[in-house]
Amino acid sequence: MQAALEKYTDSEASLQLLLFVDERLSSQKDLQQISSYLETLRAEYPFELMIVDVGEHPYLAEHFKLVATPSLIKIHPKPRQILAGTNLVAQIKNWWPRWQHSVEEYEADFSKDEFPLPSISSQTQEAMPHSTTSSIASSIELMQLSDEIFRLKQEKEELLEQLQFKDKVMSMLAHDLRSPLTAASLAVETLGLDQQKQQNGGVPQLTPALKARLFEQARTQFRSMDRMITDLLETGRGSGAELNIRPHKLQLNPLCQNVLAQMNEQFILKSHQIETDIPQDLPCVYADEELLRQVLINLLDNAIKYTPFGGKIQVSVLHRTTQKIQMSVCDNGPGIPEENRDRIFEDHFRLKRDEAKDGYGLGLSLCQRIVRAHYGRIWVDSTPKGGGCFHFTLPIYR
Repeated sequence: MQAALEKYTDSEASLQLLLFVDERLSSQKDLQQISSYLETLRAEYPFELMIVDVGEHPYLAEHFKLVATPSLIKIHPKPRQILAGTNLVAQIKNWWPRWQHSVEEYEADFSKDEFPLPSISSQTQEAMPHSTTSSIASSIELMQLSDEIFRLKQEKEELLEQLQFKDKVMSMLAHDLRSPLTAASLAVETLGLDQQKQQNGGVPQLTPALKARLFEQARTQFRSMDRMITDLLETGRGSGAELNIRPHKLQLNPLCQNVLAQMNEQFILKSHQIETDIPQDLPCVYADEELLRQVLINLLDNAIKYTPFGGKIQVSVLHRTTQKIQMSVCDNGPGIPEENRDRIFEDHFRLKRDEAKDGYGLGLSLCQRIVRAHYGRIWVDSTPKGGGCFHFTLPIYR
């Protein structure tokens, strides 16, 4: 295959041509045939020809709005003309006399200083004000530079957005960690003071039941902080980073019951009613236990956050097909507007109504990455009575 950009130049040529080819074998044959024919014309009619591989320079194909290869473009003298198809040699034979006539007219007019400077673009003309003919290579270089500038601007905008997001997250994290840290510290300090009093011969003030509750409260708050940090770390790796997934045979019922028990304190604080439909005879799934736990906790956290005081949260598992299990977490909160249901899983996306609420817009994005890593699907819809219902599928262990 020819080089990505191969140039055949005659410094005296006013006729400038671009030949676009690709990597197909048929395109190589067309290239050899067209190049051979053009070489027979070079002695009598000098021209500048550049061969472009569209695979290496797609921006050029886009610039000239090409729809097929091979394509031959006369870019000078104007007007520009594109020949395309499998019969390029026949088309060149037909158009060559007219192209030569346009070159003669151009040179005659230019010698009288009546013709403007030729160029592929105004940028090229400005860059080469003293040239009698614009160079194809210079024009392509300008296009490459323009494309690179555009790419760098996009990268700059993305980096600035990431920096702003990180600043916001750090501020939010410092605020959000304060509450669970204070609660956990108070619980641990209370347990510590009671134990110290007992060691000094005093009478312990805490009943065994209260001690157990304080211990569970501290553990719950520490898990909450760990979850916040884990979400940030996982999302900070980027959506393209691979998760460290270790799937194995896993029973869903014990895992779900464990997660619900772990979050019981949070349900009690808002007087939420928890309804479950998790059959005992479910087939095992093929999943990473800790990552799946993270998905359930994130979805339940969302349900708790948006379900009103005294509201209802439902957790159900359905043996959907012979290959998939479907898990659902539903609530009777405000739900997700239909126009935002696809975007809700994007990194950093938050609904306008939620901008004042705690959170970073990371949890659902992370859930989607985990579910997709298990070759499953996650989506959201509304319940018949309103509210949000998140569903995801997992493969059955075989």
